[in-house]
Amino acid sequence: MIRILSTFVILWAGAAQAEVQIKTPTSPGGIAAWVVEEPSIPFTALEIMFSGGAALDPRDKRGAAYLMTGLLEEGSGDMDAQAFAAVQEALAASFGFDVYDDTVTISVRFLTENRAESLALLKTVLTQPRFDPEAIERVRTQVLSILASDAQDPDSVAGATWSQLAFGQHAYGTPREGTAASVAALTREDIIAAHQRLFTRDTLSVSAVGDISAAELGPMLDDLLGQLPAGEGLKTAAVDFATEGGLTVVDMPTPQSVALFGHVGIDRDHPDFFAAFVLNTILGGRGVESRLSAEVREKRGLTYGVSTFLVGKEEANMLMGQVASANDRIGEAIAVIRDEWTKMARDGVTQAELNDAQTYLTGAYPLRFDGNAKIANILVGMQRQGLSTDYINTRNDKINAVTLGEINRVAAELLQPEALHFIVVGQPKGLNEE
Repeated sequence: MIRILSTFVILWAGAAQAEVQIKTPTSPGGIAAWVVEEPSIPFTALEIMFSGGAALDPRDKRGAAYLMTGLLEEGSGDMDAQAFAAVQEALAASFGFDVYDDTVTISVRFLTENRAESLALLKTVLTQPRFDPEAIERVRTQVLSILASDAQDPDSVAGATWSQLAFGQHAYGTPREGTAASVAALTREDIIAAHQRLFTRDTLSVSAVGDISAAELGPMLDDLLGQLPAGEGLKTAAVDFATEGGLTVVDMPTPQSVALFGHVGIDRDHPDFFAAFVLNTILGGRGVESRLSAEVREKRGLTYGVSTFLVGKEEANMLMGQVASANDRIGEAIAVIRDEWTKMARDGVTQAELNDAQTYLTGAYPLRFDGNAKIANILVGMQRQGLSTDYINTRNDKINAVTLGEINRVAAELLQPEALHFIVVGQPKGLNEE
């Protein structure tokens, strides 16, 4: 399978009601990790993140990382795919492997009574993957089927068109799944090379939440990860964001058009990030209560939904949005979005909008911590972003510290109506490609 969802849903109510107590052990072998000890349920969620993902594929090998991760549960050591699946099922262990442009993640869920055996099984995946020829062809066929389906999906076509326009020949410019041509040409040697390139100790971030102590975690990580190569510190290549303001139409026979739009965004480390985060919430990040939703959906009935979001990649940051509307109404929806973008850049937001957004964001944040797996995922992301362990307990203070003057200054600087580019997929009326 390309992706496996966790079979466990273990709720940890205390995380939403009290401070999360994070310990930061370092293994005897030097592997740093974050752990939240919660022994009340005999279950642990382990998250492992490697910096460096599909964007490290060589230009003519795009899709190698994606195909490789899809093969990791197709046999390892002396177990073929069927034997591996049988052992995993007997242990009631869950492994999830995902690759993104800049990271590879491993999500592990295991019962305390089966901890040693579950991690021993995962170790064979990391150190002895089989990549059997028949498994390669089976998973390759799955990937090619995904690519064929995406080519007929308006949302996927819009995303692919945006990426190509914004990033050109850079790895970000093509889907991490690769192209039909690149995937068809991948060899077993390419897959082995991707495995060796991505699973290295120098790019690790690790978190564990559940029935495991900091003292137990260190030796466990040395055994699981200590045999991985140190690595070469590979980084995603730099890229210039190439999109300029305008409109691109991709003809597709559908009853409605979908549009993806945006321009350059803001880095997570920028001192204005929190103001930009709250600003985006007001603009289009709060569902039906956002300004764009009020104008495009509620007042004019042009769409069932419109949203905006901040996108952060290792080498690119974007402020983007999406909307869908009937072919004969998408032009009006785009005009309203452009108008609201301009108004917010010029006039900013009101104190009432700021207060409502702050209340929403601070109130919703604790709800994210409703399970061991979710907490582990948040912690490993925090590590990769270079955040401190007290971020969970201070994040809402940073949201509430945003002032009206600050957010309106950021609105004038971040929102660039003239730079907005719209990718429209469908058969829109009244729009001309630019």
